[in-house]
Amino acid sequence: MGCQDSTATPPGQAREVADMFRAAGEASRATHALSGQQLRVMRAIEQGRTPALGGHLLQGDHCGAYEARDHACRNRHCPTCQALAKARWGEARRADLLPIPSFHGVFTLPHPRNPVAQGNPRVLYPLLFQSAWDTLHPFGRDPRWLGGDLGATMVLHTWGQNLDQHLHGHGRVTGGALAPEEDRWIPTRRRQFLCPVKALARVLRGKYLDGLHHAGIQQRLACAAGTAPLAEPARVGRWLATLGRQDWVVYAKPPLAGPQQVVAYLGRSTHRIALSHERLVALEDGMVHFRWRDDRQGNAVKGMVLPVAAFIRRFLLHVLPRGFQRLRHSGVLGNRCRAQTLTACRRVLHVPPPPPRALETTGALMQRLTGTDHQQCPQCRQGRLQHIAPLYPWLPLGGPPPTTGPP
Repeated sequence: MGCQDSTATPPGQAREVADMFRAAGEASRATHALSGQQLRVMRAIEQGRTPALGGHLLQGDHCGAYEARDHACRNRHCPTCQALAKARWGEARRADLLPIPSFHGVFTLPHPRNPVAQGNPRVLYPLLFQSAWDTLHPFGRDPRWLGGDLGATMVLHTWGQNLDQHLHGHGRVTGGALAPEEDRWIPTRRRQFLCPVKALARVLRGKYLDGLHHAGIQQRLACAAGTAPLAEPARVGRWLATLGRQDWVVYAKPPLAGPQQVVAYLGRSTHRIALSHERLVALEDGMVHFRWRDDRQGNAVKGMVLPVAAFIRRFLLHVLPRGFQRLRHSGVLGNRCRAQTLTACRRVLHVPPPPPRALETTGALMQRLTGTDHQQCPQCRQGRLQHIAPLYPWLPLGGPPPTTGPP
């Protein structure tokens, strides 16, 4: 059953991704071949905030009321569990911001190589990062444009608004470069212009296709099912030639609200995949209702309805390989040289170093982000909740989970 547009919001309670997995996860595992990483992600999200992962028992020190709290799954693909990690990442990146313009760069790959990417994420995903930086770095070093070292923070996106596969990288690129001698900052010649995007697109295309060609020669591409013909070198050459004739989409434009807007945009997807819970509307009669923006019609907000099994399949398309780093820092923002290069940038820009950040407890951070004191007793609103005992994982063999309560 295909998807359908639905502009009206259906009645019913808004849901979470975990509800979709609990509703049709077993059926998906029985009818589709899933990778070990996809199975681990499904199981983690299904069990998050349930007795299956255990938890801890709290007691109010004023009224003595008990409260049981289940553990979160903390999986990096879960839209629920990474709010604190996302907040800490955003604050760390804002501390690195320099008083310079930042450009929002997007590097998009053509859709015809999506089937190959599904079977070879460990080859094609890193190649996008490497090709994007190998494209930006020479332009930054070229005296015709800047003549110094750029900095970039990039995050991989594998999805579009309707959850189909759409591989592209978003990045924050410094609006200027540090001179090779680290004695001056070289600003962009025009505030609204970094590099010629058509030239960037052609160079990115050449770098990426060259990397794919070498991966094919070294037999690092796994080709099966619909991509099996690409195992033949002659077929690979023709396929790459087809990609080489297509226009690749690259742009780098300054954000309207300043560099903090780019950090906020990147932060929304650094610690989750596919969609946020705010876009989910309902799960009714085996159908998932969610909102999406149609960029072909001026980012108009629309509704989409998918069978829950199809929703799960689309969500799992974006599960990253185990251990893969979806965030990369390069140039003057690179992890290996960040301390030295940022110090040099602040020196030539006459910017004082940022004050040391105070260590903030998890409870304090949650209260600042949500405005709710999660350690306050919900019964009397006067006492504080104290940890009194762990709740060990409970793995049900069937039937509803037991009710947790005081010992």
